[in-house]
Amino acid sequence: MDDYLKYIGAGALTIGAISTAFLLKSGPPAIEPLVDLNKQSIVIPGPERARKSCLLGSQTHGDSISDVTTLHEAFKRGARLSDNGQCIGWRPDPQKPYSWLSYNDVLVKAANVGAGLIQEGQKPLNTTHIGIYSQNNPEFFISEQACYMYSMVLIPLYDTLGPEAASFIVNQAEISLVICDKNSKMKNLLRRQDSMKCLKTIVCVESPDSESISMAEAHNVKLIAFQELLKQGEKNPHQLVPCKPSDICIICYTSGTTGIPKGAILTHHGMVSTALAGLQHISNLGCDDVMISYLPLAHSYERFVEISLYLVGGSIGFFSGDVKKLMNDIKLLRPTIFPSVPRLLNRMYDKILEKVNSSSIKKLIFNMALTAKSNELKRGIVRNDSLWDKLVFRDIQQSLGGRTKLIATGSAPLSPSVLSFLRCVVGCVIIEGYGQTETHGVCTLQHMGDREIGEVGPPLPCCYIKLVDIPEMNYFSTDNKGEICVRGNNVFQGYYKDEERTREVLDADGWLHTGDVGEWLENGTLKIIDRKKNIFKLAQGEYIAPEKIENIYIRSAFVAQIFVHGDSLQACLVAVCVPDEAVISKYAATTYGLENCSMAQMAQDPRLKKDILEDLTRLGKDAGLASFEQVKSLHIHPELMTVENGLLTPTMKAKRKDVAKYFHLQIENMYNSLNK
Repeated sequence: MDDYLKYIGAGALTIGAISTAFLLKSGPPAIEPLVDLNKQSIVIPGPERARKSCLLGSQTHGDSISDVTTLHEAFKRGARLSDNGQCIGWRPDPQKPYSWLSYNDVLVKAANVGAGLIQEGQKPLNTTHIGIYSQNNPEFFISEQACYMYSMVLIPLYDTLGPEAASFIVNQAEISLVICDKNSKMKNLLRRQDSMKCLKTIVCVESPDSESISMAEAHNVKLIAFQELLKQGEKNPHQLVPCKPSDICIICYTSGTTGIPKGAILTHHGMVSTALAGLQHISNLGCDDVMISYLPLAHSYERFVEISLYLVGGSIGFFSGDVKKLMNDIKLLRPTIFPSVPRLLNRMYDKILEKVNSSSIKKLIFNMALTAKSNELKRGIVRNDSLWDKLVFRDIQQSLGGRTKLIATGSAPLSPSVLSFLRCVVGCVIIEGYGQTETHGVCTLQHMGDREIGEVGPPLPCCYIKLVDIPEMNYFSTDNKGEICVRGNNVFQGYYKDEERTREVLDADGWLHTGDVGEWLENGTLKIIDRKKNIFKLAQGEYIAPEKIENIYIRSAFVAQIFVHGDSLQACLVAVCVPDEAVISKYAATTYGLENCSMAQMAQDPRLKKDILEDLTRLGKDAGLASFEQVKSLHIHPELMTVENGLLTPTMKAKRKDVAKYFHLQIENMYNSLNK
């Protein structure tokens, strides 16, 4: 994008802008929504005032889907629709293009892996638990399909999960065999083997090194190469024992923001119902579509997107394993479908603006283009072939491969300004959804033609949603506000071996209490406005929802991450702030005359803390925060909170308990200073 328009004069641009303004008035037709966008859900008669989707029927893509009741049947449907097209791709070498396996290739390999697992003592029953400790890759995908072909249950261990949590899962689920992609993960398990007596076999995707072999021998754990497992199954084929709709497909352990992991029991019926319902919202997916797979497969969001794609015969390309090289993978794969999360989209937004703001001429031209595309969006027109796209936005679009038609985002709120901006510059449909692991990933989703911002769509056709009063937070269903509760085919069965925590979220009538706070909008869509679970009380008795405050403060240009903290022994709030390095460096240079300072040095400057705190207070006032909801002291931390350092969950949410523990000295010092 650095070179675009460098040779176009200001006069020519002015003429081009005027010409384009006329052209835009007669642009392509708007996306035709499947429902009346002013009435996207219906209130069910009764005191609960629950809502359901306006969509009816079980048809999608003009093809009956009533015969698809399990994920194995879903995969076979994709093979049929695609005429055995390409299914999964990967890069065997950073210097090489994508290699592909067809649908039938995957079916054959999965059958062999399943038969190999049986040879290793795993029974073809729905009580057999197969662990997998891996990044997204072909072996993960093939192993998953193998489980479905032999009625086994897949249990992922998060790629970034710590060894303590991993050993807890192995023990609770009584896993005797785990498939590992890297030596580092094998060693994580083997170091804790004394507390995991049930683990007997590790299947190695990467060749085990000498240390892994020695550790395995010392703990009497068998190591077998993934390729050897395939060969065993090929030599000893076993009749398929396909899963049933009521069978468990996966026990998905949620890392959570506090406490030990909880194993959400997800079924084939629930997963298929959710994916088919989602396809009723996204009706233009087909065999020609390709998605980039990089969000953890251990999570239901990524799984939901992949299942939706192979249901219609699409292709899945795995990233090379290094998020830093993700954009290179995307350029090579050229995906049409890009599942994302706000953290990544925010970074994209910041980088684009950084380049644009480097020149006043660039900024002027870019804003003209942005205005023109925004006017098209207001009329429901989404495209990437306008004159402005060709002149201004082409480099941005090419960075995503040049043929992206859908970006789906979830897991956390996306700033309205970022969403509207990206819809213009990327030139594709961007929709938001909402859900949890406990809803098989999704329970609401925007329709393709919905261009509204700040809402997450209506209920999926597979569920009902109601809002329940939260008197202590002043939310009442009569005002169309309250805790979001879900009931339907996409609600999970409960937490594995944990009846107490199951009862905390699933009531006697089958309603899942999500802990999130929503608001029904006039058009029948849901807006996420707060979080119930993380509320706490200050010393004076006021209730605080820290995530609501964080979502306001994160709008500050200074802030990359922020964590708001308080407790019942204190009368005010404090926060830990990780500044945006690029913004802070420029600000420190122009405001304080500090050149070439490190983030660690700038974090110690009291002037910076004062200026950031003032900006946060201003944002809080503008958003209507009460005085007791405003942060009174700030600690500036120079390094990002990440999954790797244990402060974020794999879905990029703060592990509130762990963050508070990590910064306990800084929090204590802030309160000591305030209480002097």
